[in-house]
Amino acid sequence: MKAAVHRDYGPPEEVVYLEDIATPECGDDEVLVRVRAAGVNWADASMTIGKPHLMRLGYGLRSPRKGVRGMEVAGIVEFVGQNVTQHAPGDEVFGWPTATFAEFTVVKEDQLIPMPSEASFEQAAGIPVAGCVALQGVRDIAHTQPGHKVLVNGASGGIGSFTVQIAKGIGADVTGVCSTTNLEFVGSLGVDRVIDYTAEDFTLGSQRYDLIVDMADKHTLAQRRKVLTPKGTLIPNSGEGGPVLGSVGRIIKAWMLSPFVGYKLRPFLSMTTT
Repeated sequence: MKAAVHRDYGPPEEVVYLEDIATPECGDDEVLVRVRAAGVNWADASMTIGKPHLMRLGYGLRSPRKGVRGMEVAGIVEFVGQNVTQHAPGDEVFGWPTATFAEFTVVKEDQLIPMPSEASFEQAAGIPVAGCVALQGVRDIAHTQPGHKVLVNGASGGIGSFTVQIAKGIGADVTGVCSTTNLEFVGSLGVDRVIDYTAEDFTLGSQRYDLIVDMADKHTLAQRRKVLTPKGTLIPNSGEGGPVLGSVGRIIKAWMLSPFVGYKLRPFLSMTTT
């Protein structure tokens, strides 16, 4: 099969090549998927470049242990292992596996779900990472309830736009913050109000929020604390961080500060959800 393979760390245009490699074998609890679309996000770029350096402890110190990147897929089931019961050949599925920049990829059964009938392969392949991060932030970290007031700073981005829609689906009152050029798009997501950050600073307003999801992360903790309810939750962007620790430093800092700042401070740290 054809696959985008990289043997060394470096800029994608210098280290990624289209090669012919063996089609992966499907285990008893796995599904072989013919890839129709694969999402690309910042984590793929980081793992290709090899930064932050801490990441290499898991992926290979001098060179990547696995040469095929990609962690979002939408496609058609080609073959299933003998223990697989949830999927069958011909099913259209999407999920969050590994090694998706190829014609075929092998996926654990519980890492795939049926594609929405109204979604294209390209649309479905863009859901897993950003969608799971947003879902876990709104549902599992903040425990958002109907009527809660939620503000999403960076509402036009991948995680931000999913956060808006999930919070609205729960029944929250949602405010989206974005640039002037994205006001119409964010409004189309169903927000209750939109703030143009070039004209208004949400931290200077009188509204208090039960949850602030801040993908831009341009304000201090003290500034954002002023617009949180007493038991509110702030989820800042974990960010890319430095070249050595990456986002790990920011994640650890958020967990350490949380008991002392008078509100729940949690970073994004997402795992696969099906």
